Order: sequence, then structure tokens, then C-alpha cells
Amino acid sequence: MQHLLAKAEDLSTSRLAQADRQDAHVLHLLPQIGEARSTGEVIALLHEIVIALGAEAGVFLSCLRDDATRSSMRSLWACDPAWAADYASHRWFECDPWLRRASEDAEPFRSSDLKIKTSEDQAFIESAAARGFASALIAPAPSLVGQSRVGVLYLGSQTVAILEGARFSHVRVLARALAMELHHWVMKAMREELLQGSNLTEADLNLLSHEAAGHSSKVIGSALNLEAKTIDCRFQRLNAKLGVPDRRTAVRIARLYGLL
Repeated sequence: MQHLLAKAEDLSTSRLAQADRQDAHVLHLLPQIGEARSTGEVIALLHEIVIALGAEAGVFLSCLRDDATRSSMRSLWACDPAWAADYASHRWFECDPWLRRASEDAEPFRSSDLKIKTSEDQAFIESAAARGFASALIAPAPSLVGQSRVGVLYLGSQTVAILEGARFSHVRVLARALAMELHHWVMKAMREELLQGSNLTEADLNLLSHEAAGHSSKVIGSALNLEAKTIDCRFQRLNAKLGVPDRRTAVRIARLYGLL
């Protein structure tokens, strides 16, 4: 009996040591996400971290919504490629219950915590389970602009409850950090794309900062030693670059993309 107890203790100690090594590996990899130069590099890091966390599949979604005029969904898939195809073909992003919960609550949660409300919710859960997410941990990545910009990380396993045992409280902390790092990288990439695509200049960004502060054209002109009508003309050109109808909308877009 003593021999069996000693063996059990050795096994438990070994598992704890392995978990500590995996956690240390995750902490080593997390800062590398911000330094990644391509989507491929980020996905490779995501996959490595997913495995280290004890999961088998990972997905990160970043959703940007600006009323009905502009929306964008970016995704990183470290899982069965068929799940990405299913997600797009079924337009799950329109009724994804995990994404919906992540838009309303910043706390990480388990898929088993979510109450199924509709047949669409049930269909999504079944589709996810068939593609590597029989058990899932969902970690939201909130932003300063609320529901207009939301990120969410899905960690999944085909082994039911592998992410829902005693280790959940520990993994959720690392999952939250991973979600925030991925969200930051995606938004940085989107910000750079907007800057390059619109050809915004430092002078344009300066105008937007004045508008965000509530300054009138007269006040801005006084600060820049220009006439108010010149400021209005500059805003017209700036609005055209962003494809928006007015300067107020331009400021909202700038905030959503992290330009201000």
C-alpha cells in the first residue's frame, strides 16, 4: 500500500512539474506575438501555445463594428481547417453564442457554462464539437470602445472536460493574456492597413485629435495659424480618404482602429 501511495505521489509531482514547464513555455512565447511580422508567424505561435495549455485546437476572432456602415471580422485558425470553412459557410459569426457572450462579458468561461437558448445555438455547439471543440474555454479580449471592437479566443479539445477541471482557474489566466496579445496584434495590423490604404498623414491625425477634443474649425485654425475655411477643406479631404460623410464619423473610425 505504501508503495502504491508513493507511486501516486510521484505521478502527481511529475504532472505538476510538467504543467509548470508548459506554463513557463507559454509565458516565454506570449511576448513573441507582438513581435510577429506575419499572420503565419502568429498562427504558428498560437498553435504552440494551444498545445502547451493542454488544448488541441485554437481560434481567435476579432470583430470591429461601426454602426451599419463598416464592419470587419479577422480570424486566426489553429485547428481543423474544415472548422474555418464551416464557420464561414454557415455564417456562424451572425449567431455564434460564444462570440455573443464575449461581447457582453469580459470574463473567461467554459462552453459548459453557457445555456443553450435557441436551435441555432445548439447547431453551433454541435458543429464546434465535431471540429475539435467538444470542450472549450472562451476568453474575451475587450477594448476601450466596448462592443464596437471585441476579440475572443476559443481553446478546444475533443476530450470532454479536459479544460474544465481543477486546472481551469489557472489556464483561464493564461488564456486571457493570450487573447489580449492576439487582439493587440490583429488591431495593430488593421491599423497599419488603414493608414496605408487611406494615405493618412501626421497632419490628418493632428486634425482628428483636435476634432476628438471638441475643437471648432476656428479654434483649430487659430492653433495652426490657418483660416477656419482652410481647416474645413482639409477635413473634406480627410473624410474622403476614409470614405466617411463627416468629421465626427472620421473620429469614430480613428478611435475604432486605434489611431487616437
